[in-house]
Amino acid sequence: MRIRLGVEMAYDFAVPTPMVAMLHVRPERAGALETPDLLQADPPVPVQAYFDSFGNRCTRLTAPAGRFTMRVDAMMQDDGRLDPVLPDAQEHPIEGLPEHVLPFLIGSRYCETELLMQDAWRLFAEVEPGWGRVQAICDFVHNHVAFDYMQARATRTAAEAFAERKGVCRDYAHLAVALCRCMNIPARYCTGYISDIGLEPPYAEMDLAAWMEVWLDGAWRTFDPRTNDRRRGRVLMGVGRDAADVPLAHIFGPGPLAAFKVWIHRVDEDGNDLPNQLSDAEKAMIDVADGPRHHPPVDAATGGPATLISARS
Repeated sequence: MRIRLGVEMAYDFAVPTPMVAMLHVRPERAGALETPDLLQADPPVPVQAYFDSFGNRCTRLTAPAGRFTMRVDAMMQDDGRLDPVLPDAQEHPIEGLPEHVLPFLIGSRYCETELLMQDAWRLFAEVEPGWGRVQAICDFVHNHVAFDYMQARATRTAAEAFAERKGVCRDYAHLAVALCRCMNIPARYCTGYISDIGLEPPYAEMDLAAWMEVWLDGAWRTFDPRTNDRRRGRVLMGVGRDAADVPLAHIFGPGPLAAFKVWIHRVDEDGNDLPNQLSDAEKAMIDVADGPRHHPPVDAATGGPATLISARS
């Protein structure tokens, strides 16, 4: 399946302002890109690309005063399959975890494990460990929090989302991540594209989304407490301990957002738009190979394949 994806963000700056943008596809998926997801700046400015400590692709630049626009637009191949489900996937004892996942057991700015520990064990201690326990956490968060764009707040933490029972996708992800960590399950915050491919209209206005990945059976597994279902065309952009590690744009100064647009949809071989709906026959043909998919691990320093002593698939 061929898809087109991208994002455009415009800011109004009073003075030249340094910033770091994280608008690229994660290196694990970069091999599927047909065209590079280069950052286009208007007006043009010098840019410096690098990989952060989590292996995310970042772009460093200084925006000029006035209206400044960043845009990424790319074509990529996707197998079109639903997010995998592995009901027999098991948790690892802490002493058996590889070192690189240990930071994702610890509380962080938006995921206060110390405030949620008692509630987590009260709710999930009796649930069978493994995939089922993580799914139980997602079921709880999905039903506990009411989605409301008008209640979005950039400073809301997992504990506050638990108490207030409202929020947006990042709040769902933060709460689920924190509850998993309380149960000694490594979990990391994810941001990226989620398409409407395979769904029936009407469609909400497209936006970037947040979900989580959980370490089970030696690999990161996708869970989405906001939608709490399996989706097609999920494309990862960044991972971290929480949203503080993966801002779309980190601005070192004032700069109000003036415009924001996201797109991800099917296209044909000539780049023409295709409807998101899939026939039953198309779904059956795509899903016949349904099962686990793993992308190669990434070296945070280079963005390339990682060489690890600990087993990782």
